[in-house]
Amino acid sequence: MQILADAAKCDVSCLFSGSNRKNKEKGVGNTGNGICHSYTEDGRCVSLLKILYSNVCIFDCSYCVSRRSNDVQRAAFTVQEVVDLTMNFYRRNYIEGLFLSSGIFKSADHSMERMLQAVKKLRLEENFNGYIHLKTIPGTSQEITTEAGLYVDRMSINLEMPTEAGLQKFAPEKTHAEVQKDLGIVRDQLIQLKDERKLIKSVPRFVPAGQTTQMVVGAHSETDQDIILMADRHYKDFKLKWVYFSGYIPINLEEKALPAVGSAPPLLRENRLYQSDWLMRFYDFSADKIVDDQHPNLDIDPKLSWAVRHPEAFPVEINRADYKMILRVLGVGVCSAKKIVQACRFGQLHIDQLKRMGVAYNRAQHFIRCADTPKFKKDQQSHQIHQQQLSPQLGLAF
Repeated sequence: MQILADAAKCDVSCLFSGSNRKNKEKGVGNTGNGICHSYTEDGRCVSLLKILYSNVCIFDCSYCVSRRSNDVQRAAFTVQEVVDLTMNFYRRNYIEGLFLSSGIFKSADHSMERMLQAVKKLRLEENFNGYIHLKTIPGTSQEITTEAGLYVDRMSINLEMPTEAGLQKFAPEKTHAEVQKDLGIVRDQLIQLKDERKLIKSVPRFVPAGQTTQMVVGAHSETDQDIILMADRHYKDFKLKWVYFSGYIPINLEEKALPAVGSAPPLLRENRLYQSDWLMRFYDFSADKIVDDQHPNLDIDPKLSWAVRHPEAFPVEINRADYKMILRVLGVGVCSAKKIVQACRFGQLHIDQLKRMGVAYNRAQHFIRCADTPKFKKDQQSHQIHQQQLSPQLGLAF
C-alpha cells in the first residue's frame, strides 16, 4: 500500500469528479453531486484512494518514477486486494471513491484487464456506487476500453508531454497518436449512446463524468503557447471535461536532458496555465487571445496580459457593455458578470453595487466606468491602464 500509493501521488487528473451516480437497491456509497477533497501543500488532491495496481512498467519514460530503469521497490496488488481496500476504507469514511491507475506490466491489455476485473467486482459483487476514476493505458484494445467505461464514472489517459518532440525525447515508446486513438474510442461511444438515448428508453451508463487528460509541464522546452494550443485542440476534438497540468518534479537526476529545477515543481507556471484553461472554458477566451507568436509565454496573469495588450478596449462602460466584454474585465467573474447584465436592465450601476455583486473592485476599477466613476481624459487612458494595472495593489490573480 505504501509503495503503490506513493507511486500514484504525481498524477493530478482526479481533482473533480463531475459524477452523479446514485445509490440504488441498498448498495454501498453514493457520489451525490461530487466528492469531497483534501489537498497537500502543493495543491495536489489526496481525497480518493489513489493507488497504482502495480508499479512494474515495461516503459522507460525519463520523468516517471516507475520507469523500468529506476531502482525502486516493485509491488502489485491482486484484484481482491484492491476491492477489499476500497470497501474497508469507504466503510471507515476515509475515502469517497477510488482512483486506479497502473504501470504497464507484460502488455497494455493484460494490465487493463486486471484493473477492469477490480472495478467489475466493486460494482457487481460489492454493489459499490461510489466514485471510480480509471486511468486508461495507451494501446489497450477497443473492446476492453469500451467495457471498462460501463463500470466507471470517469476515464482518463495521459498525453504525457505537450509536444510530440518532447514525447519522443523523454518517452520514445509512446506516441500522441496512440493516446488520441483511445480518447477517440471513448468520445465516439459517448456520442453513439447519446444518439441511442433519443430512441431507446434504457441505455447503459458509459463514463458519465466524461474523460480527462494530463500533461507534464516544464520537462521540455515547450512554450506556454504550445501547451495551451494542445489543450484547446483536445477540448474541441475529444470533448474533454478537463485538461490537467502537472508541474515537472525532478526525480531522475541522471537524465541530463531533463531540467534541474530544484526540488519543487514549477507551480507558478502551472497556476498560469490553469488560469488560461479557465478563461478558455468559462470566459469565452479563444486560445489565440491568451497567447500568440509575439507573446508565447505567460509572464503575468493571462487576463491581465490580454488587457495590457488591448488598452483600446478599456475602460469598459459597465452599464452598456455586453456580457462577453464584461467578462474581459480583471476582477469580474462569471457569476458577477451575469449579475451585472441582469441588474443593468433595471437601472444604472454604482461602485458600491458592483462590490456587493462580488466584483473585486480594487482590480476592476482601472478598467471600468460606472455611474459614479471619476472622469478622466481619453488620451490618458492608455498610459493610466499600463501604469496602474501592474501596480502591487492589483496583484496577479483574477
